[in-house]
Amino acid sequence: MQRYRLEGFGGIEKLATREEAIPEPGAHQILVRVHATSLNRRDAMILKGTYPLPPRAGIVPLSDGAGEVVAIGDGVTRFAVGDRVTGSYFARWIDGRLRPEIIDQLGCTLDGMLSEYALLDEQWAARLPVHLSWQEAATFTCAGLTAWSALTGAEIPQPGQWVLTIGSGGVALFALQFAKMLGCRVAAVTSRAEKTDRLRALGADIVIAASETAEWGMKLREATGGIDLVVETGGPTTFTQSLIASSLYGRIVALTVQDAKGNSIEIPGAIYQRSLATIGRVFVGNRNGLEAMLAAVGKHQLKPIIDRVFPFAEAREAYRHFMQGDVIGKVVIDCA
Repeated sequence: MQRYRLEGFGGIEKLATREEAIPEPGAHQILVRVHATSLNRRDAMILKGTYPLPPRAGIVPLSDGAGEVVAIGDGVTRFAVGDRVTGSYFARWIDGRLRPEIIDQLGCTLDGMLSEYALLDEQWAARLPVHLSWQEAATFTCAGLTAWSALTGAEIPQPGQWVLTIGSGGVALFALQFAKMLGCRVAAVTSRAEKTDRLRALGADIVIAASETAEWGMKLREATGGIDLVVETGGPTTFTQSLIASSLYGRIVALTVQDAKGNSIEIPGAIYQRSLATIGRVFVGNRNGLEAMLAAVGKHQLKPIIDRVFPFAEAREAYRHFMQGDVIGKVVIDCA
């Protein structure tokens, strides 16, 4: 079989294909024929050597992937041959709070999904809704669950309340879709005016281009009466405006706290002292959350937004396209 491994860190040239034997599943393992994978921001960080969790040398990258179970170990009870599955980002985190001893991640400390076949413990996977194509199904593990956790991890926003999303990447678009699924109203901020129509078409009730309205926080607060929940993916460049836009008792889920240049979020005291907003964090989520999200996706027949699909042989080109940053939705690698 063909699979990719990171033979070092620093650039795309470190991503190398290898011909390896198809593994045999152990007692509690499943062998998955991977049909598609997708990229996330942390995959670019791992490639560049800037990810805070040290990757294992020679790792098979990518946490996100979808495929069919083609063989199972003698002790497997959760899956059968033919099941459609995706991996869980924090493979050992099943429920409850994250702890240091279960911090292993697919595509970082555990071999990931950029391979024709993936060997997973049966506890590391979740079933997929039947309405999704393989390419669609490969997009939920990281960005999808992060957005889901941001919306449902604490106080779930009620129908009619306002949710703010930042940008047009995978997490932002999943947050937009999930918020509309929950009956919320959505305000979206984008860096480029040419993306506003696309965001409106996806359901955003208000769209603001930051390139045209730099001080968009007060404009949104006046238009909405205050944002109830901000899914803050912009980091240092947008946080202050998100705080200004928030309602008195709003919530901000800060998913990006540092930019590529190392600048960190700063909380402006003069603004925050006039606010009772709660600022929190989520880090993807556990397997139970993944299964709950996928159940909701199946119930509502939700489909993700895909920016572009690359063939397996062009994985390096997929990384390049993703890392240039001008994407709307998920970048997928087809492994069929």
